[in-house]
Amino acid sequence: MVAEVMAELAALEDPKTREVNEKHGDDHGVNLSKLRALAKRLKTQQELAGRLWETDDTAARLLALLICRPKAFERDQLDAMLREARSPKVHDWLVNYVVKKNPHSEELRLAWSADPDPVVASAGWALTTERVAKKPEGLDLAGLLDVIEAEMKGAPDRLQWAMNHCLAQIGIEHAELRARAIDIGERLEVLKDYPTSPGCTSPFAPIWITEMVRRQHDT
Repeated sequence: MVAEVMAELAALEDPKTREVNEKHGDDHGVNLSKLRALAKRLKTQQELAGRLWETDDTAARLLALLICRPKAFERDQLDAMLREARSPKVHDWLVNYVVKKNPHSEELRLAWSADPDPVVASAGWALTTERVAKKPEGLDLAGLLDVIEAEMKGAPDRLQWAMNHCLAQIGIEHAELRARAIDIGERLEVLKDYPTSPGCTSPFAPIWITEMVRRQHDT
């Protein structure tokens, strides 16, 4: 079965798609809509997902994350998978599609946030951002802003991006901390000059916060 799926993925490989993806650090050339269509056909298959993950192929790993059962993984399995996930897209899907739905997500959030590897730490911050938005009870939001204020400016790209998202989320969701979140963003100037396509919101936290709050008030 693995060989058949790998052959199908190879047939979907497109050099132009690969060229675009490689600019973002993702070494695969499969159109994601086609990948999702394949996953829909295969349905949930936890064992196959595990074997596809073991191939170490980026497209196969993305497919594995779409057909796995997120709640079936043990904590240590997910930790090992995250540390093996070299491609940004695999890392992103693993956190968003699998870890967030797993019963060990809070435990992993705490462990990863304090990890010396910035890529692992960025996963911890992504899980923290999710909690800020959906379940902020018990989080020390002011303490998170202290850490962001002290560390975001000098953080490596992936970690900086995740911290910035958390900063924006705190500002958007929590009116009592909004002025401070905007102030931190303005002083640190992280992603201030990030190129933003027309019609998209800038990831620069002060603009992002202000725009999202305006939209909430408009609805």
